[in-house]
Amino acid sequence: MEEQKAQAYWQENIRTIMQLLVVWFIVSYGCGVLFVDLLDTIAFGGFKLGFWFAQQGSIYVFLILIFVYAKRMNAIDEKYDVHE
Repeated sequence: MEEQKAQAYWQENIRTIMQLLVVWFIVSYGCGVLFVDLLDTIAFGGFKLGFWFAQQGSIYVFLILIFVYAKRMNAIDEKYDVHE
């Protein structure tokens, strides 16, 4: 792979990782700690939403992030012709 193409590939890869890490941070720290009082005014499945995110919701979001990462990386690999 030529140098410019490799550089562009890694920049797009790092950009994807950073975007997903921001989502991870907002969900884990934001919903579970910072915005818990605001979210507790909403009920979800009989539980306060802040508690639900701290206990269950974050896990579901993390699983979704794994699948999003795999799909986006496959697309990036295809774009730069480095797929298997």
